[in-house]
Amino acid sequence: MKSALELLKSYLDNIQDPAVAAASFAEDGILELPTVQARAVGPAQIQGLVAGILTRVPGFRFKDLRVWIDTPEKVFAEYSVEAVVASTGKLYKQTYAGVLIAENGRIQRLREALDTAAAVAAFKQD
Repeated sequence: MKSALELLKSYLDNIQDPAVAAASFAEDGILELPTVQARAVGPAQIQGLVAGILTRVPGFRFKDLRVWIDTPEKVFAEYSVEAVVASTGKLYKQTYAGVLIAENGRIQRLREALDTAAAVAAFKQD
């Protein structure tokens, strides 16, 4: 059974393949980004959310994983993204802070926070 950290690494490493990234979630697993009012429940919705991000930011990839808390069922980490927003040509430079809760080898909840001002600047049309 995968630990919380193994599940997080799998999600981060597979973000370019929405189906694979979403497959780590439980049937009622949740991916939420409350600072931007994004929430998806279950692998199908999560796959759709990730696919939508990739449509807007095709080069979206996580890097620089820094783990702060690591237990078998919970992990808290920071990870970064630097990619160009397709509609603006601007660099989306972001550090996410995520807490992942695992149950039975699946992601039950991944809650991420991000710098909304940086996101608005990258996505805003000039």
